[in-house]
Amino acid sequence: MISILNNLLTKFKDLSYSVLPICLIVVLMFFTIAPVETQLLLRFLIGAVLIIFGLGIFLWGADLAIEPIGHLLGEYIGKKASIVLIFIMGFFLGFIITIAEPDLLIFADQASMAMGQVISGFFIVTVVSLGVGLLVGFGFVRILTGLPLHWFFAVTYGLIFLFFGFIPEEFQALGFDASGATTGAMTTPFLLALCLGLSSLKGSTDGEKDSFGLVGIASAGPVIAIMILSLFTKNSSEAAGEVFHIQEGILYPFFGQAKVSLKESFMALLPILLVYLYFQWKVFQLERKKRRRISLGLLYTFIGLIIFLTGVNGGFMDLARMMGRQLGAHPNRIWLPLVGCVLGMVVVLAEPAVYVLSNQVEDVTGGSINKKMIRTCLSIGVAIAVGLSMLRIQIPGLRLWMYLVPGFIIAIIISFQVPEIFVGIAFDSGGVASGPMTATFILALAQGAAEVIPTANVLTDGFGVIAAVAMMPVFSIMILGLIYKMELERRKK
Repeated sequence: MISILNNLLTKFKDLSYSVLPICLIVVLMFFTIAPVETQLLLRFLIGAVLIIFGLGIFLWGADLAIEPIGHLLGEYIGKKASIVLIFIMGFFLGFIITIAEPDLLIFADQASMAMGQVISGFFIVTVVSLGVGLLVGFGFVRILTGLPLHWFFAVTYGLIFLFFGFIPEEFQALGFDASGATTGAMTTPFLLALCLGLSSLKGSTDGEKDSFGLVGIASAGPVIAIMILSLFTKNSSEAAGEVFHIQEGILYPFFGQAKVSLKESFMALLPILLVYLYFQWKVFQLERKKRRRISLGLLYTFIGLIIFLTGVNGGFMDLARMMGRQLGAHPNRIWLPLVGCVLGMVVVLAEPAVYVLSNQVEDVTGGSINKKMIRTCLSIGVAIAVGLSMLRIQIPGLRLWMYLVPGFIIAIIISFQVPEIFVGIAFDSGGVASGPMTATFILALAQGAAEVIPTANVLTDGFGVIAAVAMMPVFSIMILGLIYKMELERRKK
């Protein structure tokens, strides 16, 4: 019990160190280049405290319940002989875990508002979850058939970019942003555990290289799903309306959001609970102590998700959007990309999924790939990505595809030259870097800037920042893989 409580306190401590730099940057901006209403700053600080406690409890619950459930399900599925059955189970599990992803719930609401609610947030969540389920099913089949990851990603992204020019620009941004938003605090631990459970049945060598990649594979699903959705949706750029509304009072918005968060959290976690109960009854039949641990973990996940969503929607995003407006309207245009770079460098270290992935990388590779090395690469990559995204909002001729297409093409070319484990780590990193902090603060900041810059459009320019954040770590980790390979070859000589 003491070790469990120490684990919770450690999570609070780590999240505090991660969120504190963001708060300090915001306070500094408040007194210098981007002053906002005092009540917005107070609500932001209250929201930051709620995010720390909410995410801490959420991740504590995920450790106790979500990861063990994922690992058990991965081992069970891996023992099945039928490829069709494995695909169906992968599709189902990918769908239900994505429905529960807090980042996606936040992103879908933002996207729906920006589109003038032409498409509801719930419908966006459903479509994206179907896309993730489809790719997780293919990812399961890939692990068990041994298809090389670099070929899988080359074919998948080749098809995506082949059809990229046939869909409206706002859906290009929404698709890749949805891709980044799906792989957050809930989805990443679950998919990593599933992948580890499946790959553990293949032996040490194959198991190590196949322990990563499923998160990256799942990230392609939302892009495909949104591209298909765009074929059946009226061009919505003209429908985009005002997305920013200041709510009165300091504490009142939190009470209103708590009711909404309670409902969203219950609906998000219900499918996972039902799947666990079914498999516990039919397959797992765990002993009482393990059942109690998982049950408590699910309860803590539920409570943490409520607190997290309340903090985000009640106080975090409003200030980010207003500061984005202030920076977008600032006479010195350098401030927006400069602040974007600094925030990108700090925000990625506040993403809980980054810690989950980097720790697992170090464990699986026996320490040969250091977690500090992974986090440094991600921090540099995301800083560049956010800075470039803010430049894209300011410069009319700079389009999202100019970043994504060359970036992914170069990364896929490099993937044929690096050890295969780096391919999985790189594409997984792209997913985990774009988590709760990016889906809330950075995206809201970009939307605020796009609202006041005359040449920008909220849908085509305000969105896309998550896409850039998801792409740059893929590129930077591939470069790390090349350096790692050259170092190994040098030592052999």
